[in-house]
Amino acid sequence: MKRRFKKSNYFPCKMDQLKTDLKEQYFKGSPDLSSKIIEQQNNGCIIIFLDYLVDKQHLFDKVIKELQDTSELSNESIKEAIPISGVKEEKELENIGDELLDGGVCAYIEGEQQALTIPIPRVEARQPERAETESLVFGPQISFTESIDINLNIVHKRMNTDKLKVEKFVIGDTVPSEVRLVYLEDIANEDNVKEMRSRLEQLKVDDVLESSTITQYIEDNSYSIFPQFLVTELPDRFCYSLKEGRLGVLVDKSPSGVIAPTNFLSYFQSTEDLYTRWNMGAFIRVMRFVAMFASITLTPVYVAALTFHYEIIPEAMLVSLGHSRSRVPFPPLLEALILEIFIELIREAGARLPTKVGQTMGIVGGIVIGQAIVEAGFTSNILIIIVAISALASFTAPSYLMGSAIRIIRFPIIVLAGLWGFLGIVFSMAFIIIHLIKQKSLNRPYLAPIYPTQPKDIDNSVIRLPFLFSNKRSYSNKPKEIKRFPKPPKKKKSDIDE
Repeated sequence: MKRRFKKSNYFPCKMDQLKTDLKEQYFKGSPDLSSKIIEQQNNGCIIIFLDYLVDKQHLFDKVIKELQDTSELSNESIKEAIPISGVKEEKELENIGDELLDGGVCAYIEGEQQALTIPIPRVEARQPERAETESLVFGPQISFTESIDINLNIVHKRMNTDKLKVEKFVIGDTVPSEVRLVYLEDIANEDNVKEMRSRLEQLKVDDVLESSTITQYIEDNSYSIFPQFLVTELPDRFCYSLKEGRLGVLVDKSPSGVIAPTNFLSYFQSTEDLYTRWNMGAFIRVMRFVAMFASITLTPVYVAALTFHYEIIPEAMLVSLGHSRSRVPFPPLLEALILEIFIELIREAGARLPTKVGQTMGIVGGIVIGQAIVEAGFTSNILIIIVAISALASFTAPSYLMGSAIRIIRFPIIVLAGLWGFLGIVFSMAFIIIHLIKQKSLNRPYLAPIYPTQPKDIDNSVIRLPFLFSNKRSYSNKPKEIKRFPKPPKKKKSDIDE
């Protein structure tokens, strides 16, 4: 929280007094508040800064060295001598303290009516590396970093156009964080821009920890398990979404960007679908939807069939199924829940442990412990196969948040299947579909283009068509410019002898 001083115009004052007041009143006796006094013939200048926040090399080369070489010290001569932009004159201690906390330097000449603040912050940021949570086989491998300046630089290099607009917001009452709204002016829908701008401006919180937390503040329905804004660490996906008419949000200190508005189907799409051949991309995209459906329904169908509906099991499987369950002391519902929880524990432990230890834990948990559970008679080997397939299918979603949501909603469906059989499964699926129909993302339909039905968006959602046939952007995003490029003329058939 910002500290306020009773005296609005503090200057002129003594150099030592300025440092003492800043240290005692603003920084509570911090030992990191340092100073350097530069003496000239008739007057002197004090440089005040926080050790761990300023770039000391720049401080010496561009500030202290320049002041020592200046023949006459004055505010005007300092501003002309220092080759740094953003130098400001300040009258209030509060503003000076805020600038020091942002990595600035205070330069005060004794007797002057104002002090100068010089921004030379020390920036600690890792360089762009290979993406971890959204790995690709084809395409760019670079990912966002925790520095918003580096992230904006990456976006500008990929989209070198004057139509790219960036709006700045400062969010956080206790710890302010810089947030940027990014969009293409000639493509993005103006209503979407106004809505996102309004939500960011009205957001009043103590701190913004990360980009995924800001989505939880501004999303349409905070009670839904399904993510409504897409969080990605891939700049190519971020930029591609901007070119589709969506909006992007970048948060300082966060290695990921936010894309809005989104729909349910977009969480099963990847930019790698565009980098491969269209038929291969279409097959992989359809396979993800099939895997999602299988992940949700396989285990519940097993529980419902063994509890209520033996008649649907093929006769050839009844013997092997009965043999595998002959030693299991639990009913199918409890058996399935135990094994699903066991799989989730292995997944969580493997994700939290160091990479090498996590891989070992996955092998030990999946093979050794799984085999021991079957031999001990706690579960059947058929259920282990079904649960393993369901777990693998949930990992095919490119979005980690959507994959997690699919794994979680599987548990209530299993419970209802154990209580009511197929009726419970149908009720669960109907509830999920109704929920998705009512859901919105930035006031746009979440289940588009399935509902409301938009057949023209089929190539931008469910499957992937050749680029020559995909000359239009998604209608669901309501972009200003719907066409990507003119539709090419049909090729004339020519005789082989010509």
